[in-house]
Amino acid sequence: MPISISELSEAVRQRAKEEGFDVVRLAKAVAPPHATERLSEFLEAGRHGEMEWLAKNAEKRADPSVLWPEAKSIIVLGVNYGPDHDPRDDLGDKTRGAISVYARGDDYHDVIKKKLKSFAGHLCATYGGDAKVFVDTAPVLEKAIAEQSGMGWQGKHTNLVSRDYGSWLFLGSVFTTLELEADEPHLTHCGQCRACLDACPTEAFLSPFRMDARRCVSYLTIENKGPIPAEFRIAIGNRIYGCDDCLSACPWNKFAQTSQEAQFAACAITQQPKLADLARLDDAEFRTLFRASPIKRIGRDRFIRNVLIAIGNSGDQTLAAEAERLLTDASPLVRGMAVWALSRLRSNFESLRARHRPSETDPAVLEEWDRV
Repeated sequence: MPISISELSEAVRQRAKEEGFDVVRLAKAVAPPHATERLSEFLEAGRHGEMEWLAKNAEKRADPSVLWPEAKSIIVLGVNYGPDHDPRDDLGDKTRGAISVYARGDDYHDVIKKKLKSFAGHLCATYGGDAKVFVDTAPVLEKAIAEQSGMGWQGKHTNLVSRDYGSWLFLGSVFTTLELEADEPHLTHCGQCRACLDACPTEAFLSPFRMDARRCVSYLTIENKGPIPAEFRIAIGNRIYGCDDCLSACPWNKFAQTSQEAQFAACAITQQPKLADLARLDDAEFRTLFRASPIKRIGRDRFIRNVLIAIGNSGDQTLAAEAERLLTDASPLVRGMAVWALSRLRSNFESLRARHRPSETDPAVLEEWDRV
């Protein structure tokens, strides 16, 4: 006797839970409401900055039926990565770096993709049809689809908010040719609250639900490949990889739970690491230390750039020696940020300028010497 759509949908939910997903919701493989116009407005204004992958295949990104016309349903899956404390508490000790919660454990792409592949393999083997899995690996509007599935709603900070898990859900999706029962979309429950907007250290929000990524600390420290614009450096503080301020500020986090996924637990090097230790990393050491972490993707030079900004903001004179040593680093990006850090820490900066600037040849680094 053929299985009904209702029975199949329930079986899908049960199996996803067995695979370790905390939340399972179902949606039709159609464009979420207003997705095309919102994405177009964001891209046309250039607010995506250097994230060209957002503009590439924008039509497919906005509409799942364009990405894969054969798909009928989308299984939206969430894994809780909730921290055991408010990440903003890590901003107090300026001699240590603050790393975004999502990057404190193993790379979520690897962890979740493994779960997705296992789940999709079982789905196809048991019920037929075809499936494709995605976790930040294709032009998919994960948050908009998750909202359409009823997993939560996109808050004024543009991130997903869940009644049960607050701001802390990793998202993955399985597109399938199977017909499943779609869940009801979630209503927005932000009300008049603007805690997330007011929490942003660089004022990246133009208005509720509208963000300029080029001003976001996560963009500046991760996606941005060059020197971080001078206007944002002080506001970045000791955030050396990403930022959780807008997420942490959300009142719905009172319902959040600490993640039970061992692979997302913070490791020693990502729990408020000493800036002095990080500043000494060479390329090989960086790769070894962060081999299982999403941090590895920005590379050593951009990471040390971030560390130097934190050193410049530390107010700790003992860290000036680390910045001075990096004035002769092989990377112009690192040398330029070392100049800025020293200008904030050294009272004898002019003597340093006299010794080091004449030997500098890179235009970007010379610009830093002239700026400070």
